[in-house]
Amino acid sequence: MNENVKLPAELRIGLVGGGQLGKMLIEASRPWNVKYTVLENDLHCPASSVADKVIEGSLKDAEAIRKLAQECDVLTFEIEHINSDVLLEIEESGKTVIPSARALKIIQDKGIQKLFYRKHGIPTADFVICDSPSDLAKAVQPFAGEKVVIKQRTGGYDGKGVDVVSKNDIASGKFQSPGPCVVEHFHANIAEYSVIVAVDRKGNVVTYPLIEMYFNPQSNLVEFLFSPAGTTADLDSDYRAVAMCAVQALQSPGLFAVELFVTQNAEVLVNEIAPRPHNSGHHTIEGNYTSQFEQLNRILLGLPLGNTEMVQPAAMINLVGGEGQSGKCKLKFTDQLLSERGVYVHLYNKAEIRPHRKMGHITVMADSLQALLEKTGKVREWAVFEQD
Repeated sequence: MNENVKLPAELRIGLVGGGQLGKMLIEASRPWNVKYTVLENDLHCPASSVADKVIEGSLKDAEAIRKLAQECDVLTFEIEHINSDVLLEIEESGKTVIPSARALKIIQDKGIQKLFYRKHGIPTADFVICDSPSDLAKAVQPFAGEKVVIKQRTGGYDGKGVDVVSKNDIASGKFQSPGPCVVEHFHANIAEYSVIVAVDRKGNVVTYPLIEMYFNPQSNLVEFLFSPAGTTADLDSDYRAVAMCAVQALQSPGLFAVELFVTQNAEVLVNEIAPRPHNSGHHTIEGNYTSQFEQLNRILLGLPLGNTEMVQPAAMINLVGGEGQSGKCKLKFTDQLLSERGVYVHLYNKAEIRPHRKMGHITVMADSLQALLEKTGKVREWAVFEQD
């Protein structure tokens, strides 16, 4: 063996962000005894229960990120809203950052991300960039229809920062832009899908089976999803090819979730790319031979990509706080959930519940897609919390 090559147990990975994605990423590394140091502003963050070390600090604090880099062999992140400038500096100094800081900077700003799609011929919804709130009424005029989609250029997350707005409300001043934004054509009655794409350090690429997603209309969060999607094999292949092209244009190793819209005219559009494990890939923990979290660990460690085939059809149900809920809580139907064959409960180690806050998820598995959807309907009725 080359003496310069470190075994997984000898490597330390630095993780910017310590939320539930970080927790599950670290959990997936445990069979290989990988050491993780996490940077987070809360020492009791979800990932703290499994991390080897937590550095307390802001995810935008350049000195805190430099300190993390000094202690680790490889850097990654579980959220986009971090200091990408210092990551670029660290990357240029020779430290491995996955995904690359350059790719992160493209994705952090939805305006830059949309221009990137246009430059590379990646299909996406028609858009204009509006940097001044006073120009919004003029910016929406060229779009057909009564509504447009307004996306904040930076800072949006978990359904926040995206609004479907009446053009009349904009013209009357009833809706006020929060700042620089992207205005998009509103496509009604779209189908929403996701494709998880993995790129290793050598440029090899694999995709996961197509994921069909359904969102809560109030919170704009995924309520449940399933894979394989209810499409034909040809469409599955076509959608995955679009996602792969979008990710390959970034020219970066890493794990990426590509959110797709399919219009009523069967047009496939790239909505957004997330440069990290994603809510739409949580079912892969039980549902695929290699989970999205194990896959990212493989990439970070320079190991071969894992098999992305499904073990069984799988669904994921988000466990979120209900309206008016706050403080301590517990699952209401724990006995039913844990007694059901092919049902797996994941809790995120969050101390307090809030409305629409992601507290965990449930994976459901079955022998066929029809059986899966029937079982998922039953399990969704049990996916609720009560005050503790």
